[in-house]
Amino acid sequence: MGRTGLCNCFIASFRTPISICRRKKPLIPWRKLNLMATSMDPSGTKTYQQNVLVMRHGDRLDNFDQEWEKTADRPWDPPLIQNGLNRAFGTGREFRTRLPFPIHRVFVSPFLRCIQTASEVVAALCSVDDDPNAKSSNDVIAIDPSRVKVSIEYGLCEMLNKTAIRIDVAPKDGIFRFDVPQLEALLPSGTVDPTVEPVYKELPQWEETVWDARSRYERIIKALADKYPSQNLLLVTHGEGVGVSVSAFKEDTDVIEVDYCAYSELTRQVSLKNESFSAGNFEVLTESGQTGVTYIAE
Repeated sequence: MGRTGLCNCFIASFRTPISICRRKKPLIPWRKLNLMATSMDPSGTKTYQQNVLVMRHGDRLDNFDQEWEKTADRPWDPPLIQNGLNRAFGTGREFRTRLPFPIHRVFVSPFLRCIQTASEVVAALCSVDDDPNAKSSNDVIAIDPSRVKVSIEYGLCEMLNKTAIRIDVAPKDGIFRFDVPQLEALLPSGTVDPTVEPVYKELPQWEETVWDARSRYERIIKALADKYPSQNLLLVTHGEGVGVSVSAFKEDTDVIEVDYCAYSELTRQVSLKNESFSAGNFEVLTESGQTGVTYIAE
């Protein structure tokens, strides 16, 4: 499935063959803020199951209003439409009610559509009163910001090339500028963790190749998981990043489509002793079509 300019899906199907190991994940109560040890051997080594969700942003405005970009100051950085905000909030509620484990940290691409998506998801996760009739963060009366912490991560950004962003809407100088404090102010109050140092201190260079972008997505997933091995993570990114989260960790897999707010679910076993840890390979738990990600596994 090809992509031209700004579009509704990621680019052509792809695969990254690797070796994976399969393990079951434990049931972990929502209220527990650190991973529960699934076992501990006589040496004091504790074994945990770490879970990582990789999610695409919601419905972007420019795919529904073709006139918007003509007058936009940042035509390469569209916001969500209302249905996109609602879809993101609903996915957050799904995480809260369906997942057998808590999400401790959220990392998000600096693009506005991802910031807005993360804001809605975090509002749903942190809502004090879980109202099943709530449609968006506007319906949330109060949140508990201690439940989830959020950070902006450049490594999760959109592919910075003409495959993902049309040359006529990209910045003329090739520099994509983000006001991080302004973006953080869009996230639910009290949820931003100011102590977190990003893995990628700068954005990729404009015209990175598709393969470089895919390698970046795989690296940032591993890097963030390794940085917080005792916590479950949600990474809010772009369609290509979600595709990589499946193809890079599931052997002989072609990813065909990634819907708005689609997500993959990865898990791995982590062993911690004192200040060091070791981790197994990630296993992809998501079945094709189950959470908006469609793929073919041979």
